[in-house]
Amino acid sequence: MHGIKDAQAEVERISGINAAKCMRCGKCSASCPAFESMDVHPHKVVSMVADNDYEGLVNCETLWRCLSCFTCVERCPRDVQPANIIEAVRLLQIREAGENHMPPGEVPDMLDDELPQQAIVAAMRKYNK
Repeated sequence: MHGIKDAQAEVERISGINAAKCMRCGKCSASCPAFESMDVHPHKVVSMVADNDYEGLVNCETLWRCLSCFTCVERCPRDVQPANIIEAVRLLQIREAGENHMPPGEVPDMLDDELPQQAIVAAMRKYNK
């Protein structure tokens, strides 16, 4: 997954968060409703990103178990936003696998009346970063 420095910079660019701000209190993990199903808990993911330890994140199930409920974001006293960091690492892995390549021009062909506008905005946000 990119060179270590490049991956850390890319996670920070995508998420807009500096993982080094984390004081490793564990409040994010303690409040996570998906805690039991995660192999690496949210505070540890943030810690691994801050420490440039990407080896453990490559096959980490937590990236796919995160509910993106943002409970961790609400609980964090340093505004580290673990859910956004997890999402950034997830996107980086998807892009590395070559699975996240859709030009914006293809989006209108996928739209229908049943698709919530929030989904459209979220997809554009992901594809544009």
